[in-house]
Amino acid sequence: MIVAVALCLLSAVAYAFGASLQHREAEVSVRILLRRRRWWLAMAANGAGALLHVVALRYGPLTLVQALGVLTLVAAAFITRRHPTRAEAAGTALTTVALAAALALMGSSSQSLTTREGVTVSLAAAAIMAWAAVRPRLPALASAVVGGMGFGVASALTQTVMVHPSVATLTAIGLFNVAAVWFTQRSYRAGLAAPLATGTVANPATAALIGVLLLDQNFHGGPAGLIALLACVAAVTAGVWLLAHRVVQHPLEISGAHSGSWRHG
Repeated sequence: MIVAVALCLLSAVAYAFGASLQHREAEVSVRILLRRRRWWLAMAANGAGALLHVVALRYGPLTLVQALGVLTLVAAAFITRRHPTRAEAAGTALTTVALAAALALMGSSSQSLTTREGVTVSLAAAAIMAWAAVRPRLPALASAVVGGMGFGVASALTQTVMVHPSVATLTAIGLFNVAAVWFTQRSYRAGLAAPLATGTVANPATAALIGVLLLDQNFHGGPAGLIALLACVAAVTAGVWLLAHRVVQHPLEISGAHSGSWRHG
């Protein structure tokens, strides 16, 4: 268990480092982006984070690994060396604690998607991402949601490919990850804290939704557990709203100055 926690902490730091580097390239075109060493370093950091996340699953339960994944938000605040406003600090703390609690309430499932279910999920997610991709004025936080969804679908397919390996599923995982990276990159036009929090919530939320609808995943505690889970969801929503509030109030300031959602002290 201690090994799993240590790996999750390292994974969170890697993801946060990658996100901070991506944010610095938020306004750069794709053609220029592919020539930037800093962006490729961000991709390497994200890849290291994903690898550490997978290895952590060998030493700890999925619920623990997912819950500790929200520490990416905390790590990002330290890595950027910026002082958040009171509202942003409260939003980060509320989102982190509430999401961790919600994931802890979710039960685990040993099942994996069937071929038909995998195709259905992939087509539905691909349709949503295609719809979002052709909208150049898609809000930054909506891009973060779509990016998080893409990573969540890729996670569900990864669980499947570990049981039923196939070239088609591996290809789908790669495509969803690439698309998710692109949407995430777009989202950082609105700063760092709000998009990162939004994507961090959307990722496990998508995986949990797939688990509940298709894999008979449930939650702990019966009716009381359901009430607690709904309270956690409400708290997560409030936390993201606090982080997103400045994006709505000062979008041009955030985008133009590349100041992120955390400000210098």
